[in-house]
Amino acid sequence: MELLTANTGSYPRIGDKPEQQKHRQAYARWEKGEISDEEFMRVQDEVTKEVIQEQVRAGLDLVTDGQVRWYDPISHIARRLKGFEIDGLLRFFDTNFYFRQPVVEGEVRWIGPILVEEFSFAKGVSPVPVKPVVTGPYTIARSSINRHYSDIEGLVLDLANAIGREIGELEKVGAEIVQVDEPAILKNPQDLELLRNAIEEMREHFKSASLALYTYFGDAAGIYEKLQELPVDIIGLDFTYSGNLVDIIEEKGSSKGLGLGLIDGRNTRMEKEAEVLPTLERIIPHVEGRPVYLNPSCGLEHLPRETAFAKLKNLVAIANKAREVLG
Repeated sequence: MELLTANTGSYPRIGDKPEQQKHRQAYARWEKGEISDEEFMRVQDEVTKEVIQEQVRAGLDLVTDGQVRWYDPISHIARRLKGFEIDGLLRFFDTNFYFRQPVVEGEVRWIGPILVEEFSFAKGVSPVPVKPVVTGPYTIARSSINRHYSDIEGLVLDLANAIGREIGELEKVGAEIVQVDEPAILKNPQDLELLRNAIEEMREHFKSASLALYTYFGDAAGIYEKLQELPVDIIGLDFTYSGNLVDIIEEKGSSKGLGLGLIDGRNTRMEKEAEVLPTLERIIPHVEGRPVYLNPSCGLEHLPRETAFAKLKNLVAIANKAREVLG
């Protein structure tokens, strides 16, 4: 069994050191029109390279671009699709972060690459593989105001078509694994069949890339077996919300690769090896012939930058010990 280390998505773009303030400063100047789009993009490039380097220094096998260029997880995708207008701020699940709420005013369609340039840049500056992350069609639909479709199903499937096309473009420029985030399904498990249909629609538009479906901000224990039935290659799980998810995996096993969110991405407390290692020992033998990723429970933007780096270093140290123990 292959145990790999990975980031789940975002990484803090701002830190406490003066040189780590440049994104905030550049954004403020850009909003005021004091610097051009090109100048702000150069700062984003610099910060993206920095956060990738920090993930690499921590020892990760698989990194992300840190979502440095994302205003938020919802509008970053929606604003680049036909059919959406972007409205006011809304809280993102139970976090202290907010997103600009999309409003569906017409038929949703993909009209051109959204993440391809961002991924290509990250891939070009990273010495290790980069995983692009995209917010899934179901979560975007649930986070939007729908003024066009008669029901959520039509919106979700059109979003799935658009995001599937985006994944196809990412595959063309070298993405081997693509993470699709669907935290909203944990709040609406009655829509699992709709999520299945959306995934099947997405898969029509790419060929060989591995599809990782990540859930977080909720307890997946009650739908774990249903998640196993979805046409995805990897399932990412947030263990910070569930007391018995480990028991269920140990009992039921997994025919998919698993992303194990055993490192709390929202808590500054550092996990101890004695807490995480026994859990890995219980889970890994029951994952059938596929890689297991040890990763944070969610994106790391909820933490101070120094803490995020320390969390990743600690994650890698625990994984290395697990490799020793489990062979």
